Order: sequence, then structure tokens, then C-alpha cells
Amino acid sequence: MPSARDLDDRARAILAFEASWNGHGGAKEEAIRAQLGLTPARYYQLLGRLIETEAALAADPLLVHRLRRVRDERTAARLRVASGSTETAR
Repeated sequence: MPSARDLDDRARAILAFEASWNGHGGAKEEAIRAQLGLTPARYYQLLGRLIETEAALAADPLLVHRLRRVRDERTAARLRVASGSTETAR
């Protein structure tokens, strides 16, 4: 069974950064570069892969579930726009 110990230092740093971020808009991209040494695009690629792992789920289940939910809601919204539907999901 995967555990939080299966995460490498970078994965733990990404989860910790995301958990501590409280939504200050555009400054997040600057903080990603400064604190993690990653481009925002690479950060989001890694984060997207990371939240699919059982080790990340074991490390911070609330954060991972929230990030998955947000991702799924955004995907559903894009699909609605692409299909021309204006109905909102509830």
C-alpha cells in the first residue's frame, strides 16, 4: 500500500506549497519560480500527475480530493462550453 513516505522531496514540496497557498492571484506564478525553481507550466504538469498518485492521497487526502474536484469541475465546464451547453452542473 502506497504511503506518504513514497513521495520524493520535490513531490512533498509541491504538495506543501499548494496546501499553503491561499489564493493571491498572479503572485502564485512568481512564488512557484522563487520557492520551487520551476516554471508554472512544469509545476502544474507535476501537480496534475502527483494528485493522481496514491502516495499523494496518503500524504494529504483533503488537499488531493479538493484539487481533483477542482480539476474535474474545470474539465466539465470546458466540455459544456465545447458542446455549446449553457446548463450548469449542480
